[in-house]
Amino acid sequence: MKIGISLPIRELMDDLGAVREFAQAAEELGYTHLRVPEQVFRPGSGPLHEPLTMMTYIAGVTRTIELVPSVVILPARQTVLVAKQAADLDVLSGGRLRLGVGVGRNEDEYRALGAEFHNRGARCEEQIELLKRLWTEESVEFEGQWDRVSGGGLNPLPIQRPIPIWIGASSAPIPRILRRIGRQADGWFVLATPEDFPRLQAEIHQAAKEAGRDPASIGTEAGVAVVGPREAEWRQRVSGWRNAGLTHLCLRTLGGELTAQQHLDKMRQVINEIPAG
Repeated sequence: MKIGISLPIRELMDDLGAVREFAQAAEELGYTHLRVPEQVFRPGSGPLHEPLTMMTYIAGVTRTIELVPSVVILPARQTVLVAKQAADLDVLSGGRLRLGVGVGRNEDEYRALGAEFHNRGARCEEQIELLKRLWTEESVEFEGQWDRVSGGGLNPLPIQRPIPIWIGASSAPIPRILRRIGRQADGWFVLATPEDFPRLQAEIHQAAKEAGRDPASIGTEAGVAVVGPREAEWRQRVSGWRNAGLTHLCLRTLGGELTAQQHLDKMRQVINEIPAG
């Protein structure tokens, strides 16, 4: 199971020096990936940067750690532009992007971006299909319900062809999202409880089989807080998710109102206390 960590961007309070230090320390400590949250237009309790832009900065100050936005609200964005931004980030980072996407639930954000909110699920599925083609074909002919591309493509193409796409699901994912994961995703972010996970995973695997895909190729990632109300049980939760067969886990130092230095100290502490597999 790969162990990554979430960038506590709100709590670092727009301090780019602290962001750089956190990302570099995570890499040096052996965390496999860094997750960065999404926000374009939304009220919030602190600064939260657009993730692809922030990860371009992080790519320039790191060398090996995987970069994971979790998640880009895909249907609120123009598909070809997302494809280009992601491809460039993959090239600039040396092939380190794992693109998390979701449909979100904030209608105000869609309105501010000039996007339709109520067709977001169906449009997301079409977008994923087009993204994969744009990342693998030099010239694309695509006629969809919302996107139409003809006579061109991306240059340069990404290093990963295609870039892995992971889908974020809500804490109570609806069947359509589970089918979308099974049919189209390289993995999914598990927000369910360990008790609900096997049932949801079975539905995803069934959808994958129906689509002619190998269910074992679909990765899984859950999050575990190492500070806050559940701090005392984080080791037990890591072991539980490992036993459940997850491929990835993301530790979180956010939520405990830590200073930048305390985030670094906690990250260094817990890497040495992760239960052995």
